[in-house]
Amino acid sequence: MLMMKSLAQEVADKAIRVNGIAPGAIKTKINRQAWETPEAEQKLLKLIPYGRVGEPDDVAEAAVWLASDASDYAVGTTLFIDGGMSLFPGFREGG
Repeated sequence: MLMMKSLAQEVADKAIRVNGIAPGAIKTKINRQAWETPEAEQKLLKLIPYGRVGEPDDVAEAAVWLASDASDYAVGTTLFIDGGMSLFPGFREGG
């Protein structure tokens, strides 16, 4: 994130936008063991306040938005596409 912010700061005056995407648990081959069985998925879901494992399209849509003119004023930021996984999940049930 710091490298992205440094680069964003260096090139923002040239109207070049640099941003990052921080995906959470996304259904891909790399983490198949974490969601392919109901038991494993339930364990993983305890860490995701939104209540579902992410799909590759969730990240892809964020990337498309960042690449589009719709995100023109987004500079030097990171989008966490993680269903709230970066939050403290224990707070969902009252801490």
